[in-house]
Parts: sequence; C-alpha cells; structure tokens
Amino acid sequence: MAAQALVAAGRTVPADRLAHSLHAYFLRPGDPGAPIVYSVDRIRDGRSFTTRRVVAVQHGQPVFHLSASFQAYEEGLDHQADMPAAPDPESLPTAAETLPRHLPEDVARRLIEARAAVDLRYVDTPPWGSVGEPREPRSQVWFRTHGKLADDPLLHVCLATYVSDMTLLDSVLLAHGRGG
Repeated sequence: MAAQALVAAGRTVPADRLAHSLHAYFLRPGDPGAPIVYSVDRIRDGRSFTTRRVVAVQHGQPVFHLSASFQAYEEGLDHQADMPAAPDPESLPTAAETLPRHLPEDVARRLIEARAAVDLRYVDTPPWGSVGEPREPRSQVWFRTHGKLADDPLLHVCLATYVSDMTLLDSVLLAHGRGG
C-alpha cells in the first residue's frame, strides 16, 4: 500500500519534483482480495516543495494514510554514513532458499510468490527465523529487482518504499524478543 500510495501522489506532482520524505500509517487491516481506492489531496504546491496526502480506502473505510513531500533538486549540504560491512550479495542464499528453512511450507511458498519481483537476501538469519533467540533489533538486507527498471526516479523510490515495507516490521519485533 505504501508504494502504491506514493505512486498515486507522485503522479500529481511536476516531473522535476522527487520524493524526499514520507510518513505512512496503517489504520486498519487491509484485504488483499479487495480493490483499493487511493484519494490524493493536493496539500501544497510551492516554488520548490510539493506536499501530498493520500488515503487508501477499502470497503468504504480508510485503511492507510500517507503524507509525502516532493522537492525540486537544489544544491545543498550532503552527508551519508559509511555503509556497514556486509558480504557480497551473490554469496548469500536467495529468499527461495532461505524461507523454506524457517517457515511452514505453505507460508514460505506464498511469501516467495508475493515477493517474486524482488531478489531479497538477508545477511544474517532473517528476523522471522530467530524466534526465541535474543538478537539486536536490526537486519541487513540486500535487494534488487529480477528485471530491469525504467529510468524513472519515482519508480525507484516507490520500489525502495515497497521493499522497506516488506522488511521493517521484522526488525521492530526483534526489539521486543518476538522474532518475525
């Protein structure tokens, strides 16, 4: 939902405005078998910033809310932390190899099918494979698409949003000793 809501918002802003922040809230459980209607509110169209609010509705009820800010490119301060040490992604098992070792067969199969567009590889044991094992609440994940993406910045940021939505909760649960 987060990636689809960001696409909906991004299609209402000028092409030179790139998504640079978003806040998302899951309000109710979604129904994967039901259509979702995305309603975009044009909150502000400024000289360099554009703000949008998106509400995802199913069965007449809001199930998700996203606020996103888009900005025209401007020179400014630039900073980035060093990338943590991590093995080469090619040396890591694929999700199709990892999931069946940690999850019931039917659950593993559904997850592999749902994530078919993305090659997702965990550096360590996936959080959902650590139930009952105390662990630091973080995980390192390599990901890439199985196919070539169009050269569209909105598509790239939406893919990053989609993948982060697939992996974020797992690490949060580790902080509470629950695994995934």
